[in-house]
Amino acid sequence: MSPAPSTLLAVTYAAPGRLWILLVVAVLVAGYVAVQLRKPKYTVKFTNLELLQSVAPSRPGWKRHAAAVAFVAGLGVLVLALAMPQQRTKVPTNRATVILAIDTSLSMQATDVSPTRLAAAKEAAKLFLDQVPKDMNVGIVSFNGNAAVRVEPTKDRDAARQALDNLQLGERTAIGEAIFVSLDAIKTVPPAKDGAKVPARIVLMSDGATTSGRSNSSATAAAKKAGVPIDTIAFGTDHGTVNLPDSPLPVPVLVDRPALAAIASQAGGHAYTAASQGEISTVYKSIGRSIGYRTVNKDISAEYELVAFGLLVIAGAMSVVWASRMP
Repeated sequence: MSPAPSTLLAVTYAAPGRLWILLVVAVLVAGYVAVQLRKPKYTVKFTNLELLQSVAPSRPGWKRHAAAVAFVAGLGVLVLALAMPQQRTKVPTNRATVILAIDTSLSMQATDVSPTRLAAAKEAAKLFLDQVPKDMNVGIVSFNGNAAVRVEPTKDRDAARQALDNLQLGERTAIGEAIFVSLDAIKTVPPAKDGAKVPARIVLMSDGATTSGRSNSSATAAAKKAGVPIDTIAFGTDHGTVNLPDSPLPVPVLVDRPALAAIASQAGGHAYTAASQGEISTVYKSIGRSIGYRTVNKDISAEYELVAFGLLVIAGAMSVVWASRMP
């Protein structure tokens, strides 16, 4: 097992044990400073100081220290390069699978989000498809009183977009069923070539509370057991209304944010809220960046070596030009 990386100057080092060599550089610095501060042991025998100044070469002043500073800095950076510096970098997670579970209950026809909640959700979901890596599997699940897989996890973005366009409204809301159906869809994804389990995530967008089907708690327990986090998006405002055939007056359709936040918390995901098409697009972008990429340690030793080489070249050039000698 490789040693745990350590951090210095906001950079991770894979071989931190080599950083002790910096002590050697520090000793060189201390020695140079000591030599410069040492008092001269000779006396001036010239009585005519003006004549001495005219015949003695002028001292280079700060220039005689510049080369030494560049030389020591180059050595220091070179030591850091030997410690194998690494930088946290995001790379595409091509093997991941994400299920977009979208609420299609009648409340999604509310116009508090223009043109309607459902239309805005469709467009935002399409933007999401552009955010994640092309090799990632994306599935579409819709739910109202029932839940159904509209597109199995696939890399075919056109099929996913067509499924979004074909979403239809229906009565009631079955969030728990949507989670169970999403988990079943994830199971259809074959394991990786090396046999490793393919990471998966559910992004569930809704504007209401569960009114039919299995409970939210049983569904989140199943997701937690399967190791599938659930991100929830509470979509809509507190001023949405819909017109129903059996009601003479518009019916308020509130957003049940606490219920959706509880699902995300219990399933190890994140809870988001969005009250406009712009906000839900931003949320989807944020989710896409978090599940579409993973953070790895990228070796940047070559960059450090290049900087060290440049500093050493500069030190040599200054010594030759200003002192006619190498440092």
